[in-house]
Amino acid sequence: MILVKTEAGQQVLKDRSVPLSPRQRTAFILFDGKRSIDEVLASGTGIGREEIDQMVELGLLGPVAGSKPAAPAPARASVPEAPAPAAASKAPAAPKPAEPAPPSGRSRQQRYKDAYPIATQLTGALGLMGFRLNLQVEGTTSYEDLVALAPKIRAAVGAEKAAALDRALKD
Repeated sequence: MILVKTEAGQQVLKDRSVPLSPRQRTAFILFDGKRSIDEVLASGTGIGREEIDQMVELGLLGPVAGSKPAAPAPARASVPEAPAPAAASKAPAAPKPAEPAPPSGRSRQQRYKDAYPIATQLTGALGLMGFRLNLQVEGTTSYEDLVALAPKIRAAVGAEKAAALDRALKD
């Protein structure tokens, strides 16, 4: 099946209103209406089928007219947090067996997805003084990377401003 960015997906690509990990963003850009899902999965971005399905569910990607539908992905339990469409991006995916869910029920990947935009906003607001720190945040690829960088962010912006980041990482 060949996917292409929807109008909403084009807007998200510009304004980053839906937080995508760097790996997801790279794969998202590859969906140009010419590459199949299998080609993007094999491109070396490290993205999984469930992440592509999530972008389709969010309305960021849609099938190209005339492309044959792919076999449906295995059913996953999805618990919407609110009836608004934007809340669908925060629906937790089923936790992986090797990674126990934290007390709040959010996986490490979900906590990373929640904390990443906060971290980029905080470091981006520092201007030129925070440029290197912002680059470090954008270079993170996992929850652990962001947790390791959190003390530097806290020191740069102050504990009060960093409280939202701490909540996103620890909840």
